[in-house]
Amino acid sequence: MKSWLLMAALLLSQAVLAIPDDNQQPAPDLTTLPLDKGLPVIVRVGVYYQSVTGFDENAGTFNSTVDLRLRWEDPRLHYPAGDTPRGFQEYRGPKADDKLKQIWSPGIAFTNMQDQPSYQVTNVRIFPNGWVELMQRTTAQFSLKVDAGNFPFDRQTLAVEVEIRKETTNEAALIFLQEDLDFSRSAQDIELDGWDTGLVRINRPTRPGWYGESHSALIIGLEVKRQAAQVIASVFIPLIASLLIPLVALWMNGMENGEFKVAAFILANVIVGGLFTVIALNFTINSAYTLIASGDNTVTRLFNLNYVTLGLVLLIVILMYRFNLLKRLFGEYVQEESFLFLLWALPVLAFGTAGAFIAVAAVG
Repeated sequence: MKSWLLMAALLLSQAVLAIPDDNQQPAPDLTTLPLDKGLPVIVRVGVYYQSVTGFDENAGTFNSTVDLRLRWEDPRLHYPAGDTPRGFQEYRGPKADDKLKQIWSPGIAFTNMQDQPSYQVTNVRIFPNGWVELMQRTTAQFSLKVDAGNFPFDRQTLAVEVEIRKETTNEAALIFLQEDLDFSRSAQDIELDGWDTGLVRINRPTRPGWYGESHSALIIGLEVKRQAAQVIASVFIPLIASLLIPLVALWMNGMENGEFKVAAFILANVIVGGLFTVIALNFTINSAYTLIASGDNTVTRLFNLNYVTLGLVLLIVILMYRFNLLKRLFGEYVQEESFLFLLWALPVLAFGTAGAFIAVAAVG
């Protein structure tokens, strides 16, 4: 009899336990946005340039290994500080990837990364107060827009562009504080052939999304400055020297008793030879630096100056030396004074303009 009573009591207790408790709260979904602190969720960003192994200015790409650090607060992840002697819970590699699937994290993407990264590893730390730190090391090729307007005194920005693609700016926002700026720098041993590395700077644009909304983004760029001395020797000295060709044709002639000493066709041959020289130089330089082949920059300006000077001197040779146009229109004295004026005025104008082009690029 007692055994039957015990069995009945056991079945009754199990039935009671099986009755659902309407007051019991379901486990929170940690993959949703943390709303305890309000919206948008603030995500702090820093980028450390571990290495820059290549910069192809003609293709507009560079290879780099960067450490991306993200920090945000999720109060739902609070836990007693005594549970972790190290002061934080840490997950590395595949374990970090698995943990990120269980909690909310900003859907960060490198928007200027080419193809897939050749190497990527993730580390996650969760602190007792609910702060999460995600560190991701990525080795990949990134694209950039090269501005050659001040070539060869130009500065370029080797930037990585990060963007939150899952949430809008009203839901999650990327920011950087002084601590993040201090973290965002380059390794001291970075060496880039032909360039000097500088500071890391951060800009905060927004990217358009669906239905007029926007997504938060940051551009974190390492500034580099071209070592101009190497380019001046190979590009600017030939360009300045080529300016002498039409001027030599101008200086070779002289006047005696109102007549020019050197025949016009000889000087015209010199100018035509100078024209082919400038064309060959143009082809050579544009082959080495394809980024300056189009657009407005110091090199294209100097090439244009060469062509204009060649054209002016050829016009002088034909009209003044060959047909004596000024002598016929205004007399021998005017032609002789005009000739003496052009001997110094045209060189001053040509080299003064060339110097101005270079000075503007150097101070720009």
